[in-house]
Amino acid sequence: MTFELFLILSAAVFVAAFVQGAIGIGFALIVAPIIGLTRPDLLPVTLLILMLPLNSHVAWRERAHVDWDGAKWITVGRFAGTFAGLWLLAALSAGQLDLAVGWFTILAAGAALVARPFDPNRPTSLGVGLFTGITETSTGIGGPPLALLYQHASGPVLRSTVAVCFLVGEVISLAVLAFAGRIGADQLLAALYLCPAVLVGSGLSRLTHSRIGGPGLRLAVLVFAIVSGLFLILR
Repeated sequence: MTFELFLILSAAVFVAAFVQGAIGIGFALIVAPIIGLTRPDLLPVTLLILMLPLNSHVAWRERAHVDWDGAKWITVGRFAGTFAGLWLLAALSAGQLDLAVGWFTILAAGAALVARPFDPNRPTSLGVGLFTGITETSTGIGGPPLALLYQHASGPVLRSTVAVCFLVGEVISLAVLAFAGRIGADQLLAALYLCPAVLVGSGLSRLTHSRIGGPGLRLAVLVFAIVSGLFLILR
């Protein structure tokens, strides 16, 4: 990694960590395309590793608000989805997978704009966990389904629960990728170089996270889902 590339990626990671620490989502959407354009060989492993300290911090910071029942069933589905994601990573082209995930995300966000408020239940949590396991293991992006599931929750509940689900899911995905021989030294070293930017951005998000919630948060979630879907379709 050249020094210029290190500065570019560090700046992107810092901004992304600040955004996700403040609203609960967005890290992969910001960082994935930049890594994909400059060092695609680092995806999804470096991205998953960088999210470990970020989600650990957010989950601990707002641990009192975690929806543990929902997180449990999301994790069950997430575990099953990880193996499907690994299979898709090998069986499908990146373009085919991106198109499928992108269109599904946009349709789900569009439906959410007109849907009545609802509370996550066991079937929806299992389904979202399954879909997230597939998309995050294969592309590194797993935020939209979780964000849509908790779009009507308060800011602390959304941020903390999504962080817990991400954290457990990232450990599962990395373990499966390691078992499949898809983790290399370059990916680990890049994550080490970029980790300070994650810590600083996440730490500074404490200045704003308590003021973000309600309708504004829901709008941010839906915009995030639509933009991420478009990114997957167009990249």
